[in-house]
Amino acid sequence: MASKRESTFLNMVLTLFIVAAVAALALGGVYTVTKEPIAIAKQKKLEAAIKAVLPDFDTIITKKVPEAVGSDSLTFYYAEKGGEQIGVAIKTYTNSGFSGNIEIMVGLLIDGTISNTSVLSHKETPGLGDKMDKKKSDFPDQFMGKNPNEFSLKVTKDGGQVDAITAATITSRAFCDAVQRAYDAFEEEKK
Repeated sequence: MASKRESTFLNMVLTLFIVAAVAALALGGVYTVTKEPIAIAKQKKLEAAIKAVLPDFDTIITKKVPEAVGSDSLTFYYAEKGGEQIGVAIKTYTNSGFSGNIEIMVGLLIDGTISNTSVLSHKETPGLGDKMDKKKSDFPDQFMGKNPNEFSLKVTKDGGQVDAITAATITSRAFCDAVQRAYDAFEEEKK
């Protein structure tokens, strides 16, 4: 029968160090194994979002563009078909969501008309704020075919033309904010 170690400060520190080292090595190993598949999955989701918000294209040109207002930058994906530019997909964001940051992809045609939108990431409340996603409701459909020059990207409660998601006005405002941010950057880039 093995004898029990004496419970001293040094033995406790040594045991804690060994447990922490094993846990750190295991965590580092899992990170290394999963890092590449996660990056590939994110890239595929991004490519799918670009395809969802723009008409058919054969070439994409990526460019970082500063925000019209603010210090961050947005990513523009210029789409061309047969050498002619047909539109741009803009990866935009807002920090005004009920649960913080929301990232969406906004497709704009050359004249500034919204082609479509696609939600990339969010942490909004399931069953309420997550209805901004096309898979969960038809909320994003009201943006399609609208030009923000003539269509106010604010919820009706704030004097705009967007019907808010029931019980998720903050999320609706945030979605409008992200689309407006993309459109403002688009207009600024055209100048």
